[in-house]
Amino acid sequence: MIVEPVTIYTIGFTQTSAEHFFNRLRDAGVKRVVDVRRNNTNTLAGFSKRDDLAFFAREILGADYLHEPLLAPSDELLAGYRKRAIPWDDYVPILLAQLAERNVHSALDREAFRTPSVLVCSEPTADRCHRRLVAEYLADHWGDIQIAHL
Repeated sequence: MIVEPVTIYTIGFTQTSAEHFFNRLRDAGVKRVVDVRRNNTNTLAGFSKRDDLAFFAREILGADYLHEPLLAPSDELLAGYRKRAIPWDDYVPILLAQLAERNVHSALDREAFRTPSVLVCSEPTADRCHRRLVAEYLADHWGDIQIAHL
């Protein structure tokens, strides 16, 4: 039996319009939006608040919405990074340790990611965002995972 690789998409919502954001998701064929933010009710972008994002995902993409705080950094880590008390090079191993401690690769259903899924966070690019680290962590543990940053 040949197992097809799974693609995990990632996207940020700041510094983009709702039109551009949802067109990128639609063009990728996303059918499952996985919100990896700890706090998903802020107003950084009106269309990205939890209830709005769930509505737009359903109405525009025909996609399911899932808030998965298991994939978010702890409150302390997030606060330290935002206040610049924890530099990126220190943030990375701490977050990876948190993901390992939570055993997220076993806690999540790998098969659910066969439905084209996107990890959503606020950062405009993936280079310094935890969504990239989460996708890489899952790829390292699950294998046969391709990552595409939208």
